[in-house]
Formats: sequence, C-alpha cells, structure tokens
Amino acid sequence: MKSKYAFAFTLCLLLLFAGAGVVSAQEGSAAGGVTDSGWIALAAGIAMAGAALGAGWGISATGTAAAGATAEKPESFGRVLIFVALAEAIAIYGLLIAFMLWTKI
Repeated sequence: MKSKYAFAFTLCLLLLFAGAGVVSAQEGSAAGGVTDSGWIALAAGIAMAGAALGAGWGISATGTAAAGATAEKPESFGRVLIFVALAEAIAIYGLLIAFMLWTKI
C-alpha cells in the first residue's frame, strides 16, 4: 500500500520538474526559464491535487468510521455526517485557492 503512495509522490515530483522547463510561447522567454504564469499555473495544479488527495483520504477514513458508527447506533448519523462534511470541505478550499491563483494569470 505504501508503494502506491510512493509512486504517486514520485509522479508528482516528475511532473513538477518536467513543468519547470516549459516556456510560454506567448511571453517568449529567451532564457528558457519558467515564466510567472507558468509558476502560478503549477501552484494552482498542486493546490487542487493536494486538496483532492487529502479530501479523498479523509473521506475514506471518516466514511468508514461513520458507516460503522451508524450501523451500531443509528441516532449518531447526524454527528458523523458533520465529520464527513468537514473532510469534503478540504477539496472545496483547494478548488477555491486554485481558482484564485488561476485568475492571476
């Protein structure tokens, strides 16, 4: 199971370093470096990807616990639903940050 996370982390790092060599054709950087728009786009992608991974991990953990708690004690459904909603809010915050960064380009 840990090898799956190591593979995802390595893939993210490779994409990060591969994106560092991209030059925007519109801005025409002669030095071959990354433009400001490229860094902002990379930051927006990392913010969204990190938030989605974190939310997925949190929802899977709290969803499993919520299902077990609700099966044993049905009146606890409202309380455990709050924990699942808090984990889902992480993805919404990441999407909001990504949109805020995207509008800066």
